[in-house]
Amino acid sequence: MDNNSRDNSWREFQLEYIVQKKKREHFIRTLKSIVGVLTLVFLFAGIFFLNIEVPEKNTISSSIPDERPEEVTQTPLPSSPSPSPSPETGKFSKEKICNILSKTDISKTDKNIFLVDTPEAKFKIFTSIDTPLQEYLLSVISQLKQLTRGKPQRIAFVVMEPDTGKIIAMTGYDLNKPQSNPCLESDYPAASIFKIVTASAAVETLGYNPETQLYFNGNKYTLYKGQVTDGNSKRAYQISFSSAFAESVNPVFGKIGKNRLGKEKLESYANAFGFNQIIHSELPFVSGSFETNSNEFHLAELGSGYNYDTTISPVFGAMLISAVVNKGRVMMPTLVEHVTDSGGDVIYKSESTPYKSPITPRTAETMMQIMQKTITVGTARKSFRNASKDPVLSKLIMGGKTGSLNNREHTIKYDWFTGFGKEKNGNKKIAVAIVVGHGEYIGTKSSAYGNMILKQYFKNKPDTHAQL
Repeated sequence: MDNNSRDNSWREFQLEYIVQKKKREHFIRTLKSIVGVLTLVFLFAGIFFLNIEVPEKNTISSSIPDERPEEVTQTPLPSSPSPSPSPETGKFSKEKICNILSKTDISKTDKNIFLVDTPEAKFKIFTSIDTPLQEYLLSVISQLKQLTRGKPQRIAFVVMEPDTGKIIAMTGYDLNKPQSNPCLESDYPAASIFKIVTASAAVETLGYNPETQLYFNGNKYTLYKGQVTDGNSKRAYQISFSSAFAESVNPVFGKIGKNRLGKEKLESYANAFGFNQIIHSELPFVSGSFETNSNEFHLAELGSGYNYDTTISPVFGAMLISAVVNKGRVMMPTLVEHVTDSGGDVIYKSESTPYKSPITPRTAETMMQIMQKTITVGTARKSFRNASKDPVLSKLIMGGKTGSLNNREHTIKYDWFTGFGKEKNGNKKIAVAIVVGHGEYIGTKSSAYGNMILKQYFKNKPDTHAQL
């Protein structure tokens, strides 16, 4: 390399070095300026805050809002004292009623007024229980307990006003759990009672009417995979939709659940009626359980109710039938009319509140039509065979749905009747839910109890409640 080339390289190096040096010096000066400015800012800020008068912890400042109110206790000024609430007022809520009722077994008594004595105060709870009807059902329970043959292992009666949600009778027993209220238990298999949901969904989404013609193979009350496949064999039976419901034909509703409605619609209507939901009622009960899985045949089992997985409580059973009788609306179930304190002042009053509207009024009207066939020509016809000649029942429009299924251990056969009675020339109507857990011997069927309850209630037509 010659001298000229070396000189050029050196000059280029020096020039680059000088430029980089100037950049570093400029960066250092800039950084020092920024640090200086920040120092001054913090200095003046500290002086400013040191001169501010901070309010004491327990005083109220109108100029500086407290950013942590949970740490401040504000004391009322002497000139405007805040009155302390009495132990009996301002503390009663639906949740407190529910807590009290969970400790008071109303199903074992014929009273409709209850005294509650707490360390703070005494209360009087007035309920919607119809004492003549409750007394009648308690007498039935007493007779059943004395049986040696045909005594149910479990039994529950619930009677509700569908347009108000008021429970007017509720009693039963469980031999294995004497202290429980079986009307609130939710471990009963729903069985064919779930066909109410399936049928309602079919009316609304599939356009079914009472005369829609359907087909099934095999036995009415069995359910096999071959019975729910699409297509009909030459030996298929033809049946109307209303007759399939009234006679509780499992293959028809299995096909509707699996092939027509499917998972999404079944789940949607189950949720619309209130399954799998917490019901914020005065009563400590659970509605019902409904769950699908990836098994397609399970949809057939669910749609027909032929499974152990879908469960309901008797109170919820009354709510299901209420939707049909009350033009598609389900009212929140209530048991308490009002609560008074020791001075007689009302401190809680129950109101009729809509809970859900799972179906339209038109669907409800269709469902009422097909439910009447359960009474006249369907699975409950034997229990109501003389209704047209009865002086009380002949004046009613009646309908319902039956259901039966063994428990998993096959030690109890559950027998359901959910139904309604409505005056032909009046406004009175009730919804009933009855479940009987038969033991080794089958005794009186649930639909027969339904007949007895309807006759007893509409015969008496109670207008007032008995007093304590």
